[in-house]
Amino acid sequence: MPACFIPSMLLPLLFALQAAAAPALPPAGIDSVPPAASVRGIAIDERFATDFGLRLGDEFTVSAQPGDAGDRVRVEAITRRTADPSELARSEYRVRLHLSHLQGLLGYGDRVDRFAVAAPDTAAAERALTQINESAFGFRAYRSREIAVETSSTFAVVSRFHDAIGVITIVASAIFLLCIMLLRVEERRRDVGAMRLIGVSRASVVRAVVFEASLIALFGAAIGVGVGWVAATLVNAHYQAVYRTPLVFAFVTPGIVTLAVSLSVVLGIGAGFLAAWRLARTPPLALMGR
Repeated sequence: MPACFIPSMLLPLLFALQAAAAPALPPAGIDSVPPAASVRGIAIDERFATDFGLRLGDEFTVSAQPGDAGDRVRVEAITRRTADPSELARSEYRVRLHLSHLQGLLGYGDRVDRFAVAAPDTAAAERALTQINESAFGFRAYRSREIAVETSSTFAVVSRFHDAIGVITIVASAIFLLCIMLLRVEERRRDVGAMRLIGVSRASVVRAVVFEASLIALFGAAIGVGVGWVAATLVNAHYQAVYRTPLVFAFVTPGIVTLAVSLSVVLGIGAGFLAAWRLARTPPLALMGR
């Protein structure tokens, strides 16, 4: 069955607040009280209620233009915002009214700015899309995923920017790890030279250095995962408080941990092998400084 949605945030509403005794806001996602016959009931978002000190049962006047008499309304529901990236940068307050109430308040007649139609399946949605777009000029129907793509374009750019930073960080860390292994191997030239003189093979030297490099890489990966988890927790706590949204801004998933550890081990083995092979090719006497 078609569902109609009117974005009330696009409407210039004037609110004259009047405090009234009411119970405290319960912790539920959507709270409600029994409607009253004398005034119309509306729903407001939690941020609106917090900023203006409104609670369930409070009454105030809502009008389409400043100075208009308006209608007396009562807060019958307080809703919490969803984790929608498209609403992140919006500082408006969200108010939901019954459609008939909204029409009468605005004197808008049988017109709407936007409405949403729910289809039972993809085929029905495609047919409805074609019929609506071919019926008349002046309006256009869009799929919900197309609107989501348009509203999330900024986040797509940020995601690509983060990918570029990740690639640069991986390359830089690989070079840094190789330098560390080269320095550690150079510090053990005499030890490796003595091992070669007593009969330890080149392969054994390479395996020992590669094993040490792998342990260093695993230790570094563990520290990196811990730092990433702490940083993600702090980022989420800060920005969720700033924007007052349940949206998760940073997270550490098992996939990310697996990728980080795998890259760390591969880079560690590669750096250790290069450093060890460079040392193993040097004659033992040269390693001893002779």
